[in-house]
Amino acid sequence: MLKPRARLLKLGEHLLPLAARTPFLLQRIALERSLGQVFAEPLAEGAFEALEGHWMRLEVVDLKLAWSLTCDRQRLRIAEQAPVEVTIKGNWREFLLLASRQEDPDTLFFRRRLVIEGDTELGLAIKNLIDSLDPDLLPPWLWKLLRSAGEEVAQAGTERMANA
Repeated sequence: MLKPRARLLKLGEHLLPLAARTPFLLQRIALERSLGQVFAEPLAEGAFEALEGHWMRLEVVDLKLAWSLTCDRQRLRIAEQAPVEVTIKGNWREFLLLASRQEDPDTLFFRRRLVIEGDTELGLAIKNLIDSLDPDLLPPWLWKLLRSAGEEVAQAGTERMANA
């Protein structure tokens, strides 16, 4: 019998691929509003200044999802296509490990589980920005969900390596 966290992860594995079928306009609206609310304080403090006037691309390879992202006047903007200077890509599990703080960003990049292509200086500035964001900025329920899912992914990876 699966534990609740494992069941949640299994459900996510089935639901996440549906995001690629969501029209980009809806993805953009949802992401811009959510990111704007969650990161209102760091945006107001200029934490995202590395992205001012620059476009980066996030690619979730296994889900076939990608967004171009910039910061414009303390507001995060999402586009389907843009003249990107740097791309950060990986599978959803690696992004979850990063977001849930279950794996050190340097380890994910060093082991090429997350990859930076293009302007590496900008990419490293973004990696450092991500690493500096305080998880307490997230609503408590969301941080608990992210942390729990990340722990499950980390544990599954450890078990997979032990059985190999």
